[in-house]
Amino acid sequence: MNVRDSAATLGGTLLDVQGSADRRQLPIERVGVRGLRYPLRWRSSSGEQPSVGRFGLYVALPAERKGTHMSRFLALLERRLAADEPALDQAGVRAMFDEMLVLLEADAGRIEASLPLFVRKSAPVSRVQSLMDYELSIVVDGGARDAVTTMNVVVPVTSLCPCSKSISEYGAHNQRSHVTVSIEASRPVDPEELIALVEAQASSELYGLLKRVDEKHVTERAYENPKFVEDLVRDIAVALRADARIGRFTVEAENFESIHNHSAVARVESRKGER
Repeated sequence: MNVRDSAATLGGTLLDVQGSADRRQLPIERVGVRGLRYPLRWRSSSGEQPSVGRFGLYVALPAERKGTHMSRFLALLERRLAADEPALDQAGVRAMFDEMLVLLEADAGRIEASLPLFVRKSAPVSRVQSLMDYELSIVVDGGARDAVTTMNVVVPVTSLCPCSKSISEYGAHNQRSHVTVSIEASRPVDPEELIALVEAQASSELYGLLKRVDEKHVTERAYENPKFVEDLVRDIAVALRADARIGRFTVEAENFESIHNHSAVARVESRKGER
């Protein structure tokens, strides 16, 4: 046995070094693991689907403790995402958060879970079906009694410029836009509902597969429904306020401009104390 082994062993028992006392008296707000990728099954009202999740798990560390038990984070994921466990959903992420605080003996923490979410859509005229992918993330942050769950979705849509339409003899420039919405809700909101809400406010929604009749439809739909990036975030914010389940929210849109080498962006945040 070398010197390091003997220093970490007492009477044949391995010492819990990270569980020892620390004299610097500096608490750590967040310590844990990041960049963990795990296969999982995601469940929502539309059913279950396989996906691959990316996770970050963290806890607060008191000033008197030297370190946290990093292996317990991975053990938690292994158990919660096992094949014989129920599929993951928003409530499951919150339950994982609660268990994490107990396992790590922590007063507060944070879990970040993100995954590609696939939605089967029918083209507007031909009704041919295809999959669209969206980015979904669930974040739980805070203490055991005051943790806040936030759902985030990134929704790609089409936006057509009202100014370009009004000044041009024919045509108008349009672009793909990414709308990022974050919500806190008093009751469950399925991510598919949030995606549909965003798409309804765009110049046109996107589809994985379109026939010629569908392409004609979405082109004309966008032309008849022009939106500045400012219009886009405001219209989505109005729709979010109309949903009694949704509390605080943030809406951000980025237009990847087709006639400029830059993006146009806009952001709306609900003010504290108002929906």
